[in-house]
Amino acid sequence: MAESDRTERHPGLPPTPPPIPPPAGGRDGTPQPVPTNADEALAIGRQHFPEVGSPGGPVELFVHECDLGYLIHAGWPPPADPTAPPAEPGGSNVVVSKSDGEVSFLPNFPPETAVELFHRSYRPKGA
Repeated sequence: MAESDRTERHPGLPPTPPPIPPPAGGRDGTPQPVPTNADEALAIGRQHFPEVGSPGGPVELFVHECDLGYLIHAGWPPPADPTAPPAEPGGSNVVVSKSDGEVSFLPNFPPETAVELFHRSYRPKGA
């Protein structure tokens, strides 16, 4: 669709949203890094978390290796009031595939549960 087509207004329809930017890491034609060890996987995973030690950021990132990839999850400082609900619930784990470097996001489950979910949902590219 040409840029001039994007700005054309059609009565009764909302404006066309801007194009979605291409995803980073491999899908835009650049080679996807494939980790060969936990340190390389952690370097890839760091790109998906706030900086360690930054205000509101994690205190540490942990790596758990499994047969299909590396699970990276954040360790957060203990809350000031442990009985209060979390200020920002949610979060995610990041898994970097050993076979192709693909990055997947999983719910913030304990590592064993997240790895089990990854095993059930992961489909290598081309499979």
